Amino acid sequence: MFTRHSATKGSTSPEVLGFYDKDTGSCQYLVWDNATKDAALIDVVQEFDPRSAATRHDAAEWALDQIAERGLTLRRILDTHPHADHMMASDWLKTKTGVRNGIGEKVLEIAKLWQDIYHAPDAFNPRADFDDLFADGDSFALGNLPVRVMLHPGHTLGSVSYIIGDAAFVHDTFMQPDVGSSRADFPGGSADQLYDSLQSILTLPDDTRVFIGHDYGTKTRKDPAWESTVAEQRAYNAHIGGETSRADFVALRSARDATLPLPDRMLHALQVNLRAGRLPDVEADGHSYFKIPANKF
Repeated sequence: MFTRHSATKGSTSPEVLGFYDKDTGSCQYLVWDNATKDAALIDVVQEFDPRSAATRHDAAEWALDQIAERGLTLRRILDTHPHADHMMASDWLKTKTGVRNGIGEKVLEIAKLWQDIYHAPDAFNPRADFDDLFADGDSFALGNLPVRVMLHPGHTLGSVSYIIGDAAFVHDTFMQPDVGSSRADFPGGSADQLYDSLQSILTLPDDTRVFIGHDYGTKTRKDPAWESTVAEQRAYNAHIGGETSRADFVALRSARDATLPLPDRMLHALQVNLRAGRLPDVEADGHSYFKIPANKF
């Protein structure tokens, strides 16, 4: 497992262990308060092989082992949005641990959108699959650390960030400064809204640690990375650093998105992630089956 540890900077600053899913370029996080040892998991991946439609929970099992080895107590299972490029492990983690899981409340609107795409009007009930549906501005505590929820649409219409002390988990908004920003062309996405979300993140204090949702390296940087600061993003981000205007950003983002293929897991993943990572209901033969729309994209 490729990992990077970002150490606490004091009593209002969490410890962060980032761990990486190479197949999807996904950045996952174990976050904890050093004083109380209370921990949260954010955006943990359920592995999926699109060739065989086989699933595993290697990353989730590894994360639970890390929690045990470090003497932590898991208090929250969090996702920032219904991911299009990987399946989430939220339901599996909740079943294993009994810990509450949560996501942004606009998952209800995303579910309605995808029910139409899948032509499956009764497929999703996020109120049943998630314990907490967070609204913009909601707050709770992780040990002694305050946690604030910020709505940051653009990549999806309901993406949320979790601001935990001096650490911001900003999902698919920013990427690393040398890369830029995340795509905004999925159903419900908007480059214009993404611009506003990026600007909202830049209002946080300059030394806020920014933890992103994905990294794929670059031609000159082979190893994945996922941590920067607000100040670094404001100054150096390839898409919005400096004084980039809304019009210039939207034009750049839209042109870039037009060249990108859909993720190879998307049509499988959304029907799972809108159920917190639960596979479709088992049928009479004991197996789950995916429903994949043909020629819709």
